[in-house]
Amino acid sequence: MADAVITEVTQYLTFKLGEEIFGVDVSQVQEILEMTPITRIPQTPPFMKGVINVRGKVVSIVDLRLKFGMEEMERTVDTCIVVVEVAMEGETVVLGAVADSVDEVIDQQPDQIEPPPKIGTNLNTEFIKGMGKRDDNFIIILDINKIFSTAEIAVIKEVERTAPGGKAAK
Repeated sequence: MADAVITEVTQYLTFKLGEEIFGVDVSQVQEILEMTPITRIPQTPPFMKGVINVRGKVVSIVDLRLKFGMEEMERTVDTCIVVVEVAMEGETVVLGAVADSVDEVIDQQPDQIEPPPKIGTNLNTEFIKGMGKRDDNFIIILDINKIFSTAEIAVIKEVERTAPGGKAAK
């Protein structure tokens, strides 16, 4: 994990992937959408589900379950898309992340967040800011800016550029 230390009260949007609860800083969340049909784009990584149209803009949709090595799940009435802003190399990329369900927005004090566990050198946990606690549950606090590699963000940007309705498709 990098030297990111949480020093102030932060609000996190919590959502579930399977039985695990994840949190993302609400300042990076644009909106939460109901599940909508996704246009699949050929030759993209498996975690990239495709694109949707959000008020005239092409937004790439990713499945964090697949990105995190979890099993893909059937969609339910609770499945939704969390639209987030990812900062990478001085640019902001908007993408949608499929969540099994969205729970709530919570405040976390710095003393409620532990550093991420040291799992070993073979696992990349750089995208975990820390482990929050709520009642008896752990919340995996994500650094949304570190989940995707530069190459993966480049693929996302290219898909958005070339997708029907994207900048190059006009």
